[in-house]
Formats: sequence, C-alpha cells, structure tokens
Amino acid sequence: MFKPISVAIGLRYLRAKRRNGFISFISLASIGGIALGVTALITTLAVMSGFQREIRDRMLQMAAHATVSAYGEPVTEWRLAIDKATADPRVAGAAPYIEKEALLSSTRQQPAIIRGVDPAEESKVSVLADKMVEGKLSSLTPGSFNIVLGKELALWTGAQVGDSVVVMTADGRSTPMGAMPQLKRFTVSGIFEAGYSEFDKGLAVVNMSDIQRVLRMGDGVTGVRLKLHDMDKAWDVARDLSVSLGGPYRITDWSSDNANMFRALKMEKVVMAVLLSLIIAMGAFNLVSSQVMLVTDKQADIAIQRTLGLTPMSVMRIFVVQGTLIGIVGTVLGVVGGIVLTLNLEHILKAIETVLGVQLMPEDVYYITGLPTDLQTSDVTIIACVALAMAFLATIYPAWRAARTAPAEALRYE
Repeated sequence: MFKPISVAIGLRYLRAKRRNGFISFISLASIGGIALGVTALITTLAVMSGFQREIRDRMLQMAAHATVSAYGEPVTEWRLAIDKATADPRVAGAAPYIEKEALLSSTRQQPAIIRGVDPAEESKVSVLADKMVEGKLSSLTPGSFNIVLGKELALWTGAQVGDSVVVMTADGRSTPMGAMPQLKRFTVSGIFEAGYSEFDKGLAVVNMSDIQRVLRMGDGVTGVRLKLHDMDKAWDVARDLSVSLGGPYRITDWSSDNANMFRALKMEKVVMAVLLSLIIAMGAFNLVSSQVMLVTDKQADIAIQRTLGLTPMSVMRIFVVQGTLIGIVGTVLGVVGGIVLTLNLEHILKAIETVLGVQLMPEDVYYITGLPTDLQTSDVTIIACVALAMAFLATIYPAWRAARTAPAEALRYE
C-alpha cells in the first residue's frame, strides 16, 4: 500500500495468472534466455582470463619484468647498474645477462636464443633452476662450456644430456678465407621445461663467462634483467634506472616485449564477449514479445486505469517495472549460475573426461593440465549491467505502446 501505484500494478501483473498461458511461457523463456546468456558469458570470460593469466605467469617465470641494455654495445658498468637497482625498494632482484641469436647443431640444426647467465644470480629474476627436468642449473660452471636446453629444443636438435652441441653465432672473425662465423662446442648438462613454447623450443642457457669468451665481449654483458614486486611498474623502474646510469640505454618491459600476444588475447576476449552477448539479446527480444502480448491482453485494464485518472507516463511505468523485474530475475539467476559453474568447472571437466574416456585438454598440446579460470569481479559487474540495460531497453517500446492506448477504443468491444 505504500508503493507508487504504477509499481504496485506492475508487481500485480507479474504475480497474477494470465488468461493466455503462452504469455507466461514467453516471459519464462525471456528469463531463461537472459540467465543462460549471462551464465555463458561469465564462464567463458573467466576461462579466457584464466588462460591469459596462466600464459602470463608461465612467461614471467622465465622472462624478466624489465631489462636495461645498451644500443649495440656491451654494458660494462653492469655491476653499478645492479647496485642501483637493488637499492630501489620496488626491485625484488637484478641479474646480468647476455643474449645472442645462434644456430644449434647436433643431429639436426635449430635456431635459438643463447642466454648467458650467472647461475648464482639467476634465481633472483627467474625460476629456471626449478624448471630443470634433467641435470641442474649449477652445472653451468665457468669454463665448463656446458649448456642447458629447453625440452622442445633438445627434441628438435636430437640432443640429450651428455651430447655435444655446436653453437654457431653470426659474429664473424676475420680469416684469410674471409669472415667466418663463431663456432663453439658445448656439452648438454641439463634440460628444462618452462611450460611455455617460446622458451622450451627457442632458449638455451650457458654460463655468462663462457659466452663472453666465445663472443670476445671481455667483461661486458648485454644488459641487466629486473624482477619487481609490482610488475605493472616495470617501465617506470627501468626508466628511472637508465636515467640514474646517465647513458643512452634501451629499456623494455614484459608488456612491450609481448605486446602483440597480449593484444591478441585481449581482442579474443572482447570478440567472444560480443558474440556471447547475442544470447542475452535473444532473451531481451523474447522479453519484447512477451511485453507486447501482455499489453494487448491488458488493453481493457489499461483503459479502465486511464479513465480512473492514471496518466500515460504512469501506465508506461507499469510495464517498465514489470519488464525490468523480469530482467533482474534473469540476470541474478545468470550471475549465480555463472559463478557456481565457474567455481566447479574443473570438477565438471574431470567428470566429462571420466564418462567419455577422453582427455579434453591434452598436456602435450596445450601445455596446461586442467582448465584454468580467473573469475574477475569487474567482468561479472559489466556483464550484469549489460544484461540489465538490455532488459530495460526491451521494455521501452511495449510500455510506450501501452501509454498510447485510447480508453474509448479499448473499451468499445468489451
């Protein structure tokens, strides 16, 4: 009795039994369509966010958050750079590195990136030592000319632990026969598996002093790798370090090094969200149909309400309230269903695999066992708002049509 008259009548129409049961069926279909669309959208975006997080985490386990390097010349003051970096409270660790493109040859040839590291310092910026599946990272002692290969790289070159691998770099040396590439034989002392194809297939690790001797770099390095407490500040930290060193240095961070990949993942997520929003739109179209049919069914009631003094705007609010409530119910059911489905998706996947006797996510194909999910509050909020907005817009035309009902015309044949 304390509600506005339009809200009270709208709620009454929502609860009352209609003479035409088909209208009720379409209303239920509208609720189901909106709920299904919201559930599918929340679950899909959670899975895509989970894959994106998994790829990023695996990549950053081996890659630096930021790097500071010179333009084409070795960095000779790398010890000073590390001291300045570790003095920054934003930096969790810093280590020197050398990177060079090379061709590895054992029984087969395969191009790769040769990374020279100090095994004692590498743990400050990566978890390479924890990713070893054969051998140990500590085997990369100075002067041993040992090499550690990614699992896929070892497979492509046909090399195993104990085999010899010839490393050929493009840095030529002058000989009476002309410029000749640098060749050096290394012994495979270990194999690692990062779970990320770019490293498993394209990275080989050696001791920093060994590659310095091969490349005749003296005490210079390519640059300094940084690990931060907050990786979103990588660019700012690297820039501040290069400014404090006072020279022309090149700075990169994890987002710029992999900008194309993250841009593609983001675009896929946006496109998928737009496509799955069509399911919610279908529920909204059903809502339009049910409201139009309801307005037609309630022509006499509307006419009587108008003759009792109800304004066209109040009539319009009656059907806006009813349609919006249908949208709210569908959205709430969809949000609850999406959250529950996402939280139990791993168990559902295992149950399907058990029943069908197949593996839906083969580890050798996806590098990931199971189905990672990342349920983000912002995604759920945006999806709920979009669903509510669609439901509200779907009520505008039927409510406007109800407000234009002429009482005399509606009551002529009653």
